[in-house]
Order: sequence, then C-alpha cells, then structure tokens
Amino acid sequence: MSSCIRHCRRLNADERGQATVEAAALIPVMFVLLLLLIQPGIILYDRMVMQAAACEGCRLLATKTDAAGASDEKCKSYILRRLGAIPPQSNFHVHEGGCTWEIEMSGDEGSTETAVTIRNKVKPLPLLAFGAQLLGMLDGSGMLTIEVTASMPTQPDWVAGSAAGLDPQAWVEGNE
Repeated sequence: MSSCIRHCRRLNADERGQATVEAAALIPVMFVLLLLLIQPGIILYDRMVMQAAACEGCRLLATKTDAAGASDEKCKSYILRRLGAIPPQSNFHVHEGGCTWEIEMSGDEGSTETAVTIRNKVKPLPLLAFGAQLLGMLDGSGMLTIEVTASMPTQPDWVAGSAAGLDPQAWVEGNE
C-alpha cells in the first residue's frame, strides 16, 4: 500500500510545474484575443449610436417647417446632442483639432423622404491599425471612417395618395 502512495507522489512531483507553464503560454494569447475583440466592439457601439441619431434626425426633418423657424443648424445641434453618447476619446471619436462629425441632411415636411448621413473618424488600436493600413481601410491621417445613413418617408403611402397630397397647408384648408 505504501509503495502505491510513493508511486503516486512521484508522479505528482514530475507534473508540479505544468500548470504554470501552460498559463504562461495561454495568458498572452488571451490578451491578444481580447485586444482583437475590443476594436470591433467600439466600432459597433459607435455605429449603433450613430444609427439611432440618424433615425431621430430623419424624424425631426419630417416635422421641420421653415415657418416655425427650425433651421438646419438647430437640427444638426439636436443630432450632435444625441451623438454625445460617444465619448470624445480618439478610439471612439477623434475630437482633437476640431470635431470630426460630418452630418448631411436632406428633406423636410414637404419632401417625400428625409435622409441623414453621419460620418465619424476613429483612431484604431495599435495592433489593428497595422492590419487596417495593409487592407487600405485607413485614410491619409491614419483614421478609420465610419459612415451611417438613414432615410425614411415623411408620410405613409396613404397620405401621399390622398387628394391633399404632401402639402400640409392643403390639409388644413381641406378641413375648414
């Protein structure tokens, strides 16, 4: 019985440092994998916030009247407030040397469709910057450009097909 115990102890003594060696090889691999997952997560977060802001901008443009004094600058500031959910850190949104948000809007309540396009510049993390540079995904300043476009009709199809059409003044005059 005692020879069996001695034999088991001798086997355990031979394998004592194996877990440490395996961990030493596995930890750097895990950190590289984590680093590779961070950048796509940042870009996905940016795109989600930008898409939501663009959709809200489309809804705002669909109700924008020039008579109410709603200017394009007010609409842009509304969209920029929504984009404030993205931190002004260069990995999320480049803010040094001037804001890099580019917002293009088209349409109003008299249009059949409204559209908002938002562009953002992101500084990629070092490991991915090299790969993105090789793939030609970066611009001349080494930044990655993210673009989101949202468009939607200002009115449902049944409104556009009505006798008054898309003219809000005709809607009011028709009900008098």
